[in-house]
Amino acid sequence: MKVRRLGQTFFAEVIDVDLAHLDDRAFAEIKKAHLEHGVVVFRDQELTPEQHIAFSARFGPLQVHPMMQFNLEGAPQILMVSSDRHPDGRPKGIADAGRYWHTDMSYMPEPALGSLLYARAIPDEGGDTMFCDMTAACRDLPREKREQLLNARAVHHFASRWARESKGGMRPQQTKEEQDRNPPVEHPMIRTHPDTGEPAIYAGGFVVSIKNAPEELLSWVNEWVAQPKYVYRHKWRLHDLVFWDNRRVMHHATPYPETQRRHMHRTTVKGNAPYLDRQYLARELSSTP
Repeated sequence: MKVRRLGQTFFAEVIDVDLAHLDDRAFAEIKKAHLEHGVVVFRDQELTPEQHIAFSARFGPLQVHPMMQFNLEGAPQILMVSSDRHPDGRPKGIADAGRYWHTDMSYMPEPALGSLLYARAIPDEGGDTMFCDMTAACRDLPREKREQLLNARAVHHFASRWARESKGGMRPQQTKEEQDRNPPVEHPMIRTHPDTGEPAIYAGGFVVSIKNAPEELLSWVNEWVAQPKYVYRHKWRLHDLVFWDNRRVMHHATPYPETQRRHMHRTTVKGNAPYLDRQYLARELSSTP
């Protein structure tokens, strides 16, 4: 197994590994690479849904997406990000998922640790996924903005975001039960990574408002993290599996022609409630030249 960095500050390619048949030593190397690089892509994987779920579950309990009609029948741990439709025209998956900067399931009290997206069919053009390194973006913050973010808390709400996306006609409206399933939650706008101890900006498209800071701070953050030096654009190959750390990165899907097919399976590993270790951050800042 080889690991090769692709982005400037993050994102790596893992070569010569079969995720369906991993011993403990190989798994430990993969876990280390994931923490080091934030996002890893595994090429040429032939995975059944059961194998995809089994590999994902080695990192922790899996979360089930709240829009359950888009989860794979018989395997609800898999969300279908897909342009496929049922015979009656209903969408099988979320075709336009995540076409904005976000981190998965930030609208939950304990958001996602990581997401594992597996390409089962890809279009001839478009459909790339962009990632941005929120740890590097946090490290480079101007002092004034850092102080604002350290005190700020963001309100994340799934139903508000879904309602905005539903206006385009590609998604069904949520029922009252679906809306109530995930009420708004608050998280700090800088969070501490529980494994590496590093701070990262925590925001994204599910944020509907912020507290203890001016509202325009959110727009500033969205522009700051999208600078080219923090972004890596992944062009998918068939049977790629990409595993990203939602505690370190945000991602942004790009569109593709409606006449072409894109069919992806996603599992999501449950994480911890975001927190800020101010003592660690103070030590880091005091040692910075």
